[in-house]
Amino acid sequence: MRPITAIGFDADDTLWQNEQYYRLTEEHFARLLGEFAEGAHIAERLLEAEKRNLSHYGFGIKGFTLSMIETAIEITNGKVPTRTISEILDIGRDLLRHPVETLPHVEETLETLNGEYLLVLITKGDLFDQERKLAQSGLGDFFDAVEIVSEKTATTYRRIFSKVADGPERAMMVGNSLKSDIVPAIAAGSYGVFVPHALTWILEHVDAPTTAPRFHQIEHLGELPSILQKITAA
Repeated sequence: MRPITAIGFDADDTLWQNEQYYRLTEEHFARLLGEFAEGAHIAERLLEAEKRNLSHYGFGIKGFTLSMIETAIEITNGKVPTRTISEILDIGRDLLRHPVETLPHVEETLETLNGEYLLVLITKGDLFDQERKLAQSGLGDFFDAVEIVSEKTATTYRRIFSKVADGPERAMMVGNSLKSDIVPAIAAGSYGVFVPHALTWILEHVDAPTTAPRFHQIEHLGELPSILQKITAA
């Protein structure tokens, strides 16, 4: 029996660019409020609002847009111009329309693994936005299952890999977030392969589980097949 029969892939900043568009939107937002506060202060207050709102709105662009509006109201002491609110809504819509740019080695790696393993896309965020990006990426045909979830925990991975595959112990999760993709997958009993991205949201930062036997790290997705070969040969 092969040790791994299913591989889960994160989407944003693992398969395609995402965080860079949020960064550009934050810069635009800071310029809109430039007459009221310094950029660093605006960024700090926005992050605080995002933290508060995660339990209410979840992950994704809609929650981020609401957090920008909330921050604008707070920083201006309720005096934010209506025109500025309208512009914040516009940049939120622009974020929903950003192009899908797949990362290097993604398509050829998925093509290599397709048919050899059961491939599952496991992503969190806004349902419509994630469906849009998957459709525009052209990668949908590589996946045997797609799971869009509100949060990624060990329970999430146990449920998904037990439902669509042979259980978490014979599954691997691949992603750029240690907090969401790697640590909980390993806690569920799966392998975890960390693929660092140059831009990762600060709320996704945790220490790497370097002592965990099932933890692996690669520079890019093109190295994933060799990791699978090593595990199979061990």
